[in-house]
Amino acid sequence: MKHAEEYRKTDLVRPLVERLLAEITVLNRPVRIMEVCGTHTMAIFQSGLKSLLPKEVELVSGPGCPVCVTAGSHMDYFIEIARTGEIEDGGRRRKVRLAIFGDLFRVPGNTSSLAAASAAGALVSIVYSPMDALKLAIAHPDEIVIFAGVGFETTSPTIAATLLAAERGKIDNFLIAPCQKTMLKPLDALFADPELRLDALLCPGHVCTIIGVNVWQPLAEKFHLASVVAGFEAADLLEALLMIIAQLQKGEAKVENAYPRAVHKDGNPRAQAMVAEVFEPCDTLWRGLGILPGSGLAIREKYRRFDAGRLFPFDPVAGDEKSPKGCRCGEVLRGRISPQDCPLFGRACTPLQPIGPCMVSSEGVCAAHYKYGENNV
Repeated sequence: MKHAEEYRKTDLVRPLVERLLAEITVLNRPVRIMEVCGTHTMAIFQSGLKSLLPKEVELVSGPGCPVCVTAGSHMDYFIEIARTGEIEDGGRRRKVRLAIFGDLFRVPGNTSSLAAASAAGALVSIVYSPMDALKLAIAHPDEIVIFAGVGFETTSPTIAATLLAAERGKIDNFLIAPCQKTMLKPLDALFADPELRLDALLCPGHVCTIIGVNVWQPLAEKFHLASVVAGFEAADLLEALLMIIAQLQKGEAKVENAYPRAVHKDGNPRAQAMVAEVFEPCDTLWRGLGILPGSGLAIREKYRRFDAGRLFPFDPVAGDEKSPKGCRCGEVLRGRISPQDCPLFGRACTPLQPIGPCMVSSEGVCAAHYKYGENNV
């Protein structure tokens, strides 16, 4: 028998799907909607929502997976750090340990991966939060622990808070290799592509808890996109899609919030202030999108002592964005093609033997397509 919670979800979802079918019939045209949050991508597949939607509604995944958009040169930089072995800092020689989120472990660089470096003896530790990396540094004073800062606006406040905690604790063996990115700049560049042909945008719920709702309005107006901030349950996503269809019926292009229990119009000012205290905008390289001005975050001079760049210099825009031969992750991230259009998908590239980052990450669109049944090739 079904659990009561499953019945409740079914009772919530069925009428929403029926309403969506009715509203799309009234609209009487196909609709192309991009979601730019990796968690949304996984939620859509996990809930079976994609199979429930009418054929007129096409969902396209964008560059919403932070691991997937990390360029090969950034991965090479992390691998170089991990392979260092020992380094002298402040007159003291210490081992170097790289602390990473688990999704990064098997992501390919241009020539290798952190998994291969670890197998060859490099000190690589998987952590669940930046604070875990700081705890490693405290527990291993004979090492320099470097945290690979990968993420969007949701992750940057926790990285900033960890750096400030390290300063308060006078921790001298903890560094951050910042590789965080911000969401609005790449979308501005992406939506300018005339081949993309979008009608609407599902705004990322987690990112919006930090940056809010209002910041999306200029983007919606510039590209005439019906835009709605969505949660992560099937009912949340269906409500957001219904709000999008209602806007399209009226010819509107505005931003609405279908996730008010977590997202406020101005976001989280305290988190924003913490990020602004520690980081400043910088140009950076995105997989599939190239160099985007002001789309990355660099540690401010005030906190330079915590920047891994002082020991391991790196230019975040000078790297070469290579992809393995045949890999089309860059086009997948731009919404140009579906994973099935990549010649490696489901053949040479699988979750057990991933070639591109979109198959590696738990939020990668290729991994979602493969895991949830769209792996026919």
